[in-house]
Amino acid sequence: MKNYLFILLSLFIISACNSGDSKTYAEIETEFGTMKVELYNSTPGHKENFIKLAKEGFYDGLLFHRVIDGFMVQGGDPNSKDAPAGQRLGSGGPGYTIPAEIGAPHFKGTLAAARTGNPEKRSSGSQFYLTQGRPLTDAQIANFEKQKGIQYTEAQKEKYRTLGGVPSLDMEYTVYGEVVEGLDIIDKIATVAKDGSDRPVEDVKMKVRIL
Repeated sequence: MKNYLFILLSLFIISACNSGDSKTYAEIETEFGTMKVELYNSTPGHKENFIKLAKEGFYDGLLFHRVIDGFMVQGGDPNSKDAPAGQRLGSGGPGYTIPAEIGAPHFKGTLAAARTGNPEKRSSGSQFYLTQGRPLTDAQIANFEKQKGIQYTEAQKEKYRTLGGVPSLDMEYTVYGEVVEGLDIIDKIATVAKDGSDRPVEDVKMKVRIL
């Protein structure tokens, strides 16, 4: 009997450990195609909030309301749903913010939380951006390391050199996922025609689901 209980306990522990290491993916569907995004286990607060909102259908029909070529594409403002042309967007949310979980760098394709200025760097409850950026030189990487007091690993430096990104945002915003399929869709969204507020002239809607 004791052996049986020990086996059951062992299986429970193994299962719990494995579930903690399992990966969670989401799909962000747009008219330009669908991006598959891995949500990081290292940022549990942001991950669980994104999953919750996606399952509730919160993001469906919202816009990528702010896009800047060479920088990022941003969405998740609930006020953007059915917003008339010319309406200024970017101030909406679900009514709460999320404690910062800052750490991961802003390589191209990373999913990060937008935020307003606040000392704790708390994140918007729903608004996010997908990093675009550009490849960097060794000198540029070294300059950001000096400015921010960061020491990138060799692997991270190589990723900034080849894939690119926006290191100026590092240690300022929470990165909580990355695009693993459909990276080119960010480029397509970033290059659409925009108005003076960086809102696409033609709406770019999203639909988000958890896989």
